[in-house]
Amino acid sequence: MRHGKPMKKNEGCVQRRAFRSFLAAVLAFAAFAAAAEPGDVRTFKSPQTTTAHLRIHGSTDIENFAAVIADYQRLSPGTEVEYSDLVAQDIYSRFLRTAPRQRPDLLISSGMDLQTKLANDGHALAHRSPATAGLPAWSQWRHEAFGISYEPIVIVYNKRLLASAQVPRTRRQLLALLRDPAAKLAGRVGTYDVGRSSVGYLLATQDHQLGSMAGALQAALGDNRVVLEERTGPLLDRVARGQLALAYNVLGSYAQARIDAGAPLGIVLPEDYTLVLLRTALIPREAANAVEAGRFLDYLLSPRGQAVLARQVGLQPIRSPSGAPLAPQAGDGARVRALRPIPLGPGLLVYLDALKRRQFLDAWRSTVQPQTAKPAAAAGP
Repeated sequence: MRHGKPMKKNEGCVQRRAFRSFLAAVLAFAAFAAAAEPGDVRTFKSPQTTTAHLRIHGSTDIENFAAVIADYQRLSPGTEVEYSDLVAQDIYSRFLRTAPRQRPDLLISSGMDLQTKLANDGHALAHRSPATAGLPAWSQWRHEAFGISYEPIVIVYNKRLLASAQVPRTRRQLLALLRDPAAKLAGRVGTYDVGRSSVGYLLATQDHQLGSMAGALQAALGDNRVVLEERTGPLLDRVARGQLALAYNVLGSYAQARIDAGAPLGIVLPEDYTLVLLRTALIPREAANAVEAGRFLDYLLSPRGQAVLARQVGLQPIRSPSGAPLAPQAGDGARVRALRPIPLGPGLLVYLDALKRRQFLDAWRSTVQPQTAKPAAAAGP
């Protein structure tokens, strides 16, 4: 990794050297943002003499999360941070494949079911602090898994391709649109590949538990040759370019960021129910730098950290600016009532059972991918 210009030997006082080092780190963040790819690893050098190290595996895009790290280093200028940008499934599987002494210090993942499984299997370190004590009950489990933000799951559409009257506001309306031959949506609808995306799998199983029409909607997507992607970014790229008219069950914060940047996208929070995913943090039991991980977690849950997550990353805060627990909010009262946070806890483990997972994926592939259905692996998620 590049770190900007090296310091000259005769440069002034300690304060000037610290400032230059911090400025170089900030410039490095900007220089590499555009090149970030899944699996990318970045080291954010400490602005001052290094006194602590922190290794994070996270599913939030590195170009967004860099702002969080930069702000934390203003408070803790002696901390060097290594951040690995991974999809949720890789965070889970790499953790289990890695020797205990080489595991990261903090896992931050949108795969809240996989984080819960790690905690359930004894891999999480308990963490108690004033910051965690104020969390809503549904956003933490056993003082080991903590929601740091909430993520409404939405329908995203291209405003140039769908007239306002066509835009579905409920799943029933989406189903009717998919079944309407005049809509001509074949090959122009997208969603997560449930077989590859752990977040997509979680959302699909939640739909089947909450919605009576989940099976019919799934079949209609298959009939329309739904385009499947593992990550949110490629789905939104296709919708923004007009290759897709809409995408179902995607992360709302990523879509809002595209809209803020000028993309011709619209967002629908389904009025029948809107799932709310928790971006979840966990400190591994074997973390070499557990104390620093706890400090970083407390920062994320602090009013300052929550504000940075909201302003710089576009994530919905889980706490109010005063630090009090925040009930999910979005739009008018009806939309607030439609929000359904997925609670952390053992209920998330049901569809991680190997047999249940295989059965679900077999059924999903037979309807969504009828021409390319393959047997699901019997292994875990």
